[in-house]
Amino acid sequence: MVKELMHDPIFLAGKSSPATADDIGVVTDLLDTLKHHKDGCVGMAANMIGVKKCIIAFDDNGKYTAMLNPVITKSSGLYETQEGCLSLLGGPRAAKRYKKITVQFQNEKMQNRIKTFEGFTAQIIQHEIDHLNGILI
Repeated sequence: MVKELMHDPIFLAGKSSPATADDIGVVTDLLDTLKHHKDGCVGMAANMIGVKKCIIAFDDNGKYTAMLNPVITKSSGLYETQEGCLSLLGGPRAAKRYKKITVQFQNEKMQNRIKTFEGFTAQIIQHEIDHLNGILI
């Protein structure tokens, strides 16, 4: 179900709790909301729809993907960029990101996975993981 976006910076600055199998419904809502905003958004964290759980969803080169409890375990190629965010008012803001990251996470079946991402997809994932940690650009 498409959910309303959260814009409260105090709520968004709070850390999210680990996701469990009981939170799978949040994955559906997050993916539905991301697809609804696809013209202006490429990634979302659960706190953006008012749920403080460690769940992100993003456009992985045309395939919508969700991750539960994502953790970046390796990174390389630090660079500076500009990013916008649906939850925050105003234009793009400066951010530091890595060109290549390795992420440990659980999929929608709560299976452990490790995957390496590069380029824009890696940037999206870093932005959304920042959301889970209460870091706003």
